[in-house]
Amino acid sequence: MLTVIVILLVVWAILAVVGFALEGLLWLGIIGVILFVGTVIFGFVRRAAGRRNSRP
Repeated sequence: MLTVIVILLVVWAILAVVGFALEGLLWLGIIGVILFVGTVIFGFVRRAAGRRNSRP
């Protein structure tokens, strides 16, 4: 699961950079940033839930 999250983070970061680099694709940069932040939050929540469930 961690691999999928890392891959998604890289893809969202690339989309954000491309979106901000090209004038007409500013919307793509904004969406990339939103998805990046959402994926980070999702990763932290899943990780915290996994730690909580693994304790006896």
